[in-house]
Formats: sequence, structure tokens, C-alpha cells
Amino acid sequence: MKYRRVLLKLSGEALSGSKSYGIDAGQVRYYAEEIAAVVRAGVQTAIVIGGGNIFRGIEAKEQGLDQAQGDYMGMLATVINALALQNALEQVGVPTRVQSAIEMQRVCEPFIRRRAIRHLEKGRVVIFAAGTGNPFFTTDTAATLRAIEIGAELLLKGTRVDGIYTADPEKDATAQRLSHISYREALERRLEVMDLTAFTLSQEHQLPMAVFNINMPSALYRILAGESVGTIVSAR
Repeated sequence: MKYRRVLLKLSGEALSGSKSYGIDAGQVRYYAEEIAAVVRAGVQTAIVIGGGNIFRGIEAKEQGLDQAQGDYMGMLATVINALALQNALEQVGVPTRVQSAIEMQRVCEPFIRRRAIRHLEKGRVVIFAAGTGNPFFTTDTAATLRAIEIGAELLLKGTRVDGIYTADPEKDATAQRLSHISYREALERRLEVMDLTAFTLSQEHQLPMAVFNINMPSALYRILAGESVGTIVSAR
């Protein structure tokens, strides 16, 4: 495999599958099998998962809820998703640990950087939950931060489209997929790859990013094997 250690960012909505809300067990099982394939190939894999299928802090703010309070509620939703994914991974034989930025000892481990790295070295998947543990930061930022902390060689963002396009492919039929783009060009084109905080952090630390369709079978494996799948964002 081309990469030794990676971090995969999954949205909470991805776990809902065909449902409009909640967790689709079949969809979670699919992701577990895709992740298991790369773990068995020797890739140390960490995951950051969102909580939008259960609760979104931004929407709560629009409804009059205090943003900080809403963000904390969203963090707890990510823990629920992390536990669901942990269960699915262990059912397919992959040892897993959940580490939360908000301590809840009866449910999961607290986030400790050195312990997380040790788990990865032992072949365990580490799922980072509760974002950064702070309000006003997205799980995109949490994914970038954790990837840098554990020394990941690649940050993977699993989406429902097969890469970054010159325009929204769901709205513009002439949009073209880019196989590779630099951080600078993505900023100049105002392409919404990740939120600005996460994107700037990746750029500063020269952390390459792969954007791909997580629902395309074996796409994750093929990227980590070095095939040209999705879009790579890097310094050059």
C-alpha cells in the first residue's frame, strides 16, 4: 500500500444511508467492510465522524438555540455514531477503540495522542469522537487536527461525489472533475472542499487530502493502493 497511516473523515449523514435521519445498520456495515479491507492490508487507520444524522448545531442555532449549547449537543451525537461504527467494525473482526474529546469513562477512552498512536501501531482502528471538544469548530477541523497530531500521511474525506469539480455537479451538468489541485488553486477558485479553518490548517502543515465517493465499492482501498481515484489536494 502507498500509505502507512491515514485518517478518514466521514459525515454523520453518511451513516443514515437511504434514511433521512438516524443510523442505517446496513450502511454502517458497508463502511466497516470497506475500512476492514485497508486495515487488513496493513494501513493504520483513524476515523473522525460527524453527527449530522442525529443533530446539527448550525440548524439548532437557526432555531434560536445558543450556538455553543447546540455544538455540544452535536458533539454528543458524534459519540453515538462512533459507537455504532465501532460495533460494526468489531463484528467484521477489526479491533477498535473510540476516543472522545469530551471525557465519558464508562463509554469510551479520553483522547490521548500518544495512546491513540499506540493503538494504531497495534493494528487497531481509532475513532475520534466529540470533535475537538470545543464549540464553534466543525468535525472537518477536528479531522484535520487529529490527522496532524497522529502523523497521518493522508486525510481522506468520504463524500457522495467522486471528487472535486469545477462546479457543483448536482447543479451544473458541464462541471468537470479535477484529478489533482493545489491548496492555492482551490482557495482561488473558492471550491468548498472543507471549511476554511480546516483547509488552512491542512495547507499550513502540508497535509495532502483525498476527496472521493465513499459509496463507490473499493474506492478507499484503491486510493490507498496508489490508484487515481477522486481528487488529491496538496501543496503542489
